[in-house]
Amino acid sequence: MAEIRNYTMNFGPQHPAAHGVLRLVLELDGEVVERADPHIGLLHRGTEKLAESKTFLQNLPYMDRLDYVSMMSNEHAYVMAVEKLLNLAVPERAQYIRVMFDEITRILNHLLWLGAHALDVGAMTVFLYAFREREDLMDCYEAVSGARLHAAYYRPGGVYRDLPDTMPQYQASKIHDAAAVREMNANRQGSLLDFIEDFTRRFDTYVDEYETLLTDNRIWKQRTVGIGVVSPERALALGFSGPMLRGSGVAWDLRKKQPYEVYDRLEFDIPVGVTGDCYDRYLVRMEEMRQSNRIIKQCITWLQHHPGPVMSDNTKVAPPSRLDMKQNMEAMIHHFKLFTEGMHVPEGEVYAAVEHPKGEFGIYMISDGANKPYRMKIRAPGYAHLAALDEMARGHMIADVVAIIGTQDIVFGEIDR
Repeated sequence: MAEIRNYTMNFGPQHPAAHGVLRLVLELDGEVVERADPHIGLLHRGTEKLAESKTFLQNLPYMDRLDYVSMMSNEHAYVMAVEKLLNLAVPERAQYIRVMFDEITRILNHLLWLGAHALDVGAMTVFLYAFREREDLMDCYEAVSGARLHAAYYRPGGVYRDLPDTMPQYQASKIHDAAAVREMNANRQGSLLDFIEDFTRRFDTYVDEYETLLTDNRIWKQRTVGIGVVSPERALALGFSGPMLRGSGVAWDLRKKQPYEVYDRLEFDIPVGVTGDCYDRYLVRMEEMRQSNRIIKQCITWLQHHPGPVMSDNTKVAPPSRLDMKQNMEAMIHHFKLFTEGMHVPEGEVYAAVEHPKGEFGIYMISDGANKPYRMKIRAPGYAHLAALDEMARGHMIADVVAIIGTQDIVFGEIDR
């Protein structure tokens, strides 16, 4: 008789299905996973420590780089923490803009998750479809902040600036002649809000297209149904949040349970799974995209009828207008002090969390009254999910590990921090 023994295999660190830099040590019995040991820290940038030596405003762009697929959601938790310490009121228009961009970010995140998850499992087309829509939403990011990815758009006290009245237009080139460019610019004739409104009208049909490709696809179901099952009790015990928790049948969403900004004024539903497998989590995220689209529509309607300030008028926290700065000495001093020394935040400790596309993203911050955080700790949703990888993968095949990593929707910027 041949001696049977388990053998160990390295999955990664730069595995194309690992969505970042994960070294997963798998202990295998043939092709069946006996144990999965995730090794993290290969993307560690020391964000929490760096925050102690930067002013409150300088720390903001670090947030974009944590989960680099859900940029503005990370910023949101950070500015909410600073605002709580300052006891600062945010103008209503800024709150609606934040909620609208939170939901745009959720759709952006879920589109990348969908494309990458399907690609990991072997479906190529969905990836191309999902990135077609991401392109439109990236243009919204760019129009409002000047950057496609790392926006740094939310600021303590509001947002950097109001929504622009014009959308950037395509120019004729060797590839696209004048007629083609006219067609491409058809929905870019109005303001950014008009462009987003046009997108929301189209988006539900796009989600139908993705569902046509996957939901009843027998190969997709063979790869996801019954894979990585987590019971509601285990999901709670393991610290799951977001779609990972809701996929297991627990209706927990911070937007409903601990509403922030203007979520309590908006109508939307919380999709919940039944069996807690990869397929349920897929369905939950698909429905979340439809609900996000519904929220964006409500925000657009409100924003179209309610002009107003988008930044607090407290000049100790928010910069004065460019016009004031060039005409008024006090405003000039405020501006200079704010961008060199930074704002001084009262002593205290605070925890602020948002319903991030991946789960509960929280910022715990301690201030000692200086112009920098004394300590900052980040509660990244992906960290708890990755910790459960061993439990989710045991007894499955190697190929299923890829599907489980896909369903967890993890990004290593926030896990390694």
